[in-house]
Amino acid sequence: MNVMCLNGWGGKLHEKLLPYLKMSEPDVLCLQEVIHSPESDKDWLTYRDGDHVLAQRANFFLDVSNALPDHVAIFCPAAQGVLWDQDQPVPSQWGLATFVRRSLPIIGQVQGFVHKGFSPAGYGDHPRSRSAHGVRVYDDSAGRSVSITHMHGLRDLNGKMDTPERAAQARRLLNLSRQISEPGDVVVVCGDFNVEPGSETLAILADAGLHELVTGRGIESTRTTHYKKPGRFADYMLVNRVEAVTSFDVIHDPEVSDHCPLVLQL
Repeated sequence: MNVMCLNGWGGKLHEKLLPYLKMSEPDVLCLQEVIHSPESDKDWLTYRDGDHVLAQRANFFLDVSNALPDHVAIFCPAAQGVLWDQDQPVPSQWGLATFVRRSLPIIGQVQGFVHKGFSPAGYGDHPRSRSAHGVRVYDDSAGRSVSITHMHGLRDLNGKMDTPERAAQARRLLNLSRQISEPGDVVVVCGDFNVEPGSETLAILADAGLHELVTGRGIESTRTTHYKKPGRFADYMLVNRVEAVTSFDVIHDPEVSDHCPLVLQL
């Protein structure tokens, strides 16, 4: 089973990302920073937050769904606000999504919030609402169940340091993973955690018996050249059974986002 985790950067590099997804066809894709604007037929809209202005694929969720037609697509909104078509506000939802190959039975599912709750009337103040989603699938080829839970960790304007909110977020993520998992499962926890190596978040997950694969395997960055700020880590993937890992890679080429895809083979 092939599991991919990626922050999709709102689809900014969709012309490279969509062909990459069609080629690689992960069995399970955990995708963060997903835009869903069902009332708009525009290709692009603009996100504005003070001096932070970013082009967004208006229907990034639909883009990826069309690129992976053999997958069940599940969108999990964290907030509902507006994007902009020049001076016109357009209702839009923001969150994460999970895509599961249709041949894999989904035998369990969990969705919840790791920070705050659903924000229906705007994206809100930082740190904003953040959600997580987990699926439990049966891998017939290996004769076992696999639970996969991912989140997009909160963004603190002060940086990626440890905070009480991030510690609480890690515990909520862990609780969601435990809700979806059964004894004997291969357990995967992943996402854009928005923390540095050595963080309390990773320590909490390690204390629960999860093994972190990014820094644990000597990876030096999960960011592409599109990311210009200091700090080269944000994305992590953890498993409860290292012996179940056939391979693990952080993909730097092609560059399909300002984050690198994390690719796990079980």
